[in-house]
Amino acid sequence: MKIAYITAGAGGTICGNCLRDNTLARALIDLGHEVQLIPTYTPIRTDEQDVSSRRVFLGGLKIYLQQVLPALRFVPRPLSGFLDRPELLRWISRFAVSTRPEELGAMTVGVLEGETGPYRREFDPLVDSLAAWQPDVVHITNSMLAGVAPMLKKRLRSAVVCSLQGEDLFLSSMPSPYRERAFALLPELAASMDVFVSPSRAHAEEMAGHLAVHPDKVPVVHSGIDLVGYAGRQRRAVDEFVVGYLARVAPEKGLRTLANAVAKLRAMNTFGRPRIRLRVAGWLSPEHRSFLADVERQVQDAGFAEDFEYVGEVDREQKIAFLNGLDVLSVPTSYGAPKGLYVMEAWACGVPVVQPRIGVFPELIDATGGGLLCEPGDAADLAKNLEMLMTSPEMAEEMGTLGRRKVQDYFHSKRMAGQMLTLYENLTPYRERRL
Repeated sequence: MKIAYITAGAGGTICGNCLRDNTLARALIDLGHEVQLIPTYTPIRTDEQDVSSRRVFLGGLKIYLQQVLPALRFVPRPLSGFLDRPELLRWISRFAVSTRPEELGAMTVGVLEGETGPYRREFDPLVDSLAAWQPDVVHITNSMLAGVAPMLKKRLRSAVVCSLQGEDLFLSSMPSPYRERAFALLPELAASMDVFVSPSRAHAEEMAGHLAVHPDKVPVVHSGIDLVGYAGRQRRAVDEFVVGYLARVAPEKGLRTLANAVAKLRAMNTFGRPRIRLRVAGWLSPEHRSFLADVERQVQDAGFAEDFEYVGEVDREQKIAFLNGLDVLSVPTSYGAPKGLYVMEAWACGVPVVQPRIGVFPELIDATGGGLLCEPGDAADLAKNLEMLMTSPEMAEEMGTLGRRKVQDYFHSKRMAGQMLTLYENLTPYRERRL
């Protein structure tokens, strides 16, 4: 099968969508299929082998400049093509890439408008490239790129699939009138999709209303991770209890709530044994440095600065070592996260989790028994659940073991790729191409 997977780079960020898209593409290639992982906006970043194509379409720098200076939309393509060079986009991403919805509203709507919008000319090279290759399936990473779907349907005989990967959070955060315009466009664009696919049932139900489709028409293919390099956790020291956070350092990811919960946990720990520590890893954007500074002041005021550590961004090897050094992982997001890759990564190391009762997390915990659920945004409830694991190490060990077994049996990339292939094969456009 020939599969074109259109992904979206996020500047300098190692984002969950890039990780999942790259992992899926690699697993499909390993199964013997022809796959092009096609980046848009910027090159992708991943902590695994990057299988994406070198060429970047819909270059983020060019689109941004055209938004600021509309006259650039009429510059001949050969004169503006250098703006899409991967080296330039990577370099710019280090200094000046913003992914804030309030700044990107007009650009997001312009991309959703596709062939009727201001960036029609930027879609043409992508559609021309796909028309020349004629894939069996074109898979779009999220609905914010759905503007290309009508053009694909006109030029290709391919099945068109669209993942739903948490874009509702971004779209809902855009200011008026861009938010309303974007959500108005989604049902119109849904007609050009053969199927939407979600990484969780909760997210399928959330997005179905925005797309004006029935939730039962949105199949679920849970995410899976590449298990290479993961091993069972060594038994932890009994004189310390290490709480970990592995995600982007941003307010919506819940680090402030977690720091508050750890402060409460330390207050519950009357005799000061074990020593309670909080370790944080993840990408920090320039715009969120003040947020991290606020959390560090919060920790200082709570009296455990010496037991707080931000280790920075980690590569794959460092990530696994970081997780192996934890007793529990918690990323208490304030929104319904759709994938939960960091939960699966913790389980792959035998580490239990405490997560909020929203988004994908209840599905993951119900499926595995690999942790506990707390009330969203409730630091006191989070602290109580952390205390339960701290004072019941046998239970924590059992939960970590259950999570690891389920990741080995189900939440891995080979299963994800197999389920996605079955979905592709059942689509009418693909079956008709085979006749």
